[in-house]
Amino acid sequence: MNNKIHKIVNFLFEVGTLRKVTRSHRQALLTNDLTDNISSHSYRVSYIGYFLAKMEKADTSKVMLMCLLHDLSESRSGDQNWIHKKYIKVFEEEILKDQLDSVPGANELINVVREYSERNSLEAKLAKDADLIDQILLLREYEWVGNKEAAIWLKGQEQEKRLFSKSAKKLATEIYIQKPSSWRNKVWTAERR
Repeated sequence: MNNKIHKIVNFLFEVGTLRKVTRSHRQALLTNDLTDNISSHSYRVSYIGYFLAKMEKADTSKVMLMCLLHDLSESRSGDQNWIHKKYIKVFEEEILKDQLDSVPGANELINVVREYSERNSLEAKLAKDADLIDQILLLREYEWVGNKEAAIWLKGQEQEKRLFSKSAKKLATEIYIQKPSSWRNKVWTAERR
């Protein structure tokens, strides 16, 4: 058996477990939304990152890769909310090295995550903006269905205060204006084809 192929498949199985890692803000938001997991979060963050990179004329591939990888270590550490982070230290670099051990491009992937964590490059800042924008979208969705805690979080605009780019700030403003279901307005029809 090819050892490299074996390690890639192991890694892909581990990535699949991110669908089972629920996001920990469920505790603070008093919700039991099991659809909100690390995998679904990273998926939307990647789309947001793409659009932010386009709007800010940054490297779209790098931003999207950062978005895909930004929570990868949580398959082993779990997700920590702002309460947990006060008490828990996660050895992310160690986790990543173990996760990516001998898969093709391991060093490149580790370097991308390191760059994201350092937040010095435009791409890293945009990837973090994408992460925050996804949180704002989620809070707006929760607020829309009556979650009072989410409404309080939105009112404080803590995520917005941490945004870096003008483009992310524009997206955040628009999120407050639109209804979460407004995307269906131009699609809805009673007529069949």
